[in-house]
Amino acid sequence: MRTSLVLWSCLAPVVAQAAADPAAHGYRRLWQGTDFAGWHGQRHLSPYELARLDAAARARLRAEDDAAMRAHWRVDGGELVNDGAGAYLTSDAEFGDAEYRLEYRTVAGADSGIYLRGCPQVQIWDWTEAGGKWSLGADKGSGGLWNNERHQRFPPRVADRPFGEWNRLEIRQVGERVWVRLNDVETTAGVVMENYWDRSRPLPPRGPLQLQTHGGEIRFRALWVKDLTAAEANALLAAHDADGFEPIFDGRSLAGWQGAVDDYEVAGGAIRCKQGRGGVLFSARRYGDCDLRFEFRLPAGGNNGLAIRYPGEGDPAYTGNEVQVLDDSAPQHATLQPWQYHGSVYGVAAAHRGYLRPVGQWNFQQVALRGTRVTVVLNGTTIVDADVAALPTQLGERHTGKDRSEGFVGFCGHGSAVEFRAVQIRPR
Repeated sequence: MRTSLVLWSCLAPVVAQAAADPAAHGYRRLWQGTDFAGWHGQRHLSPYELARLDAAARARLRAEDDAAMRAHWRVDGGELVNDGAGAYLTSDAEFGDAEYRLEYRTVAGADSGIYLRGCPQVQIWDWTEAGGKWSLGADKGSGGLWNNERHQRFPPRVADRPFGEWNRLEIRQVGERVWVRLNDVETTAGVVMENYWDRSRPLPPRGPLQLQTHGGEIRFRALWVKDLTAAEANALLAAHDADGFEPIFDGRSLAGWQGAVDDYEVAGGAIRCKQGRGGVLFSARRYGDCDLRFEFRLPAGGNNGLAIRYPGEGDPAYTGNEVQVLDDSAPQHATLQPWQYHGSVYGVAAAHRGYLRPVGQWNFQQVALRGTRVTVVLNGTTIVDADVAALPTQLGERHTGKDRSEGFVGFCGHGSAVEFRAVQIRPR
């Protein structure tokens, strides 16, 4: 079975069953079907620009957009109807990792989309030649991430139904990765959704759902949402791009590991640093280019690290590199340097923050090593992508291993009972 098919079957029952009774499978209504309660109008606007406005300016903008929304949207027999103009209908609620189900029906010439976390967009448009947008890719059909520049934009084939018929969209989002099925056809398979508003940053960790409209009437109905648990999100990420990984931790013992074996223990299928202890626990084998993935759980204030390109002696932060594993929310860590927070290459490359799960939940992390390039993906979001050889170190002459391209991988204990499980590696 293809990985993409596994992704759509690993969390939910048969689609027909969920569609018949979504509430029985963990979904809740995103729209109640009678009025605009829980929704407001918002123009095409960067969330960063919105956040910079003071309260008074934000209130004025909301009033203008609500008026534009009510002038162009209406409720008709359990359907949301837009005439092709006005502010976008925007959920009051914000979402992180989630699944959405909705149905839409549109007309020739219309152009629309679904903004996820306030970012454009899962595309909906007139896919026919008569619609006049084949030069923009409309011939590929709806259900793609049209605003992408570096990652896949278009679906593999057209899945749109003829005008006048209802289309069914199913969307899953974990971190910055998006899966879309349009009328039971997979149109987007775990593709990174780029941050249209600021391509130097990953997608925001949370944001509203928006129904974009322009160019012609569109109707929406049967809107549902399901918040994904950490376990469900991790399962999706583990199933995505899973080929070639091999375990380097058997879940029962520290067989195959060396170094500070007396400072770690195995509990509940996880490697755990003993409280108050530390040292480097590292692999039996050296690795060059590889992908390393694992789940980790932090206690309050937890502090550990991922040793990469470690020569087997000294402090990995200096003799190789250390990718921070840290509770960013802890008060005692409030004044650290940017390159000391979770996911950062210690002393070299600062990570984007805000993507850790709450303390006590399991996080999923994948680290790609290509020569001296380090890419860290936390819970589905890329928080570091840097060639460390091209960057200066903040650690001075002692950082002798910064530009190494091979070595052991392991964990750098700093006195906290941080846990690691499902540790896998894929040599390249």
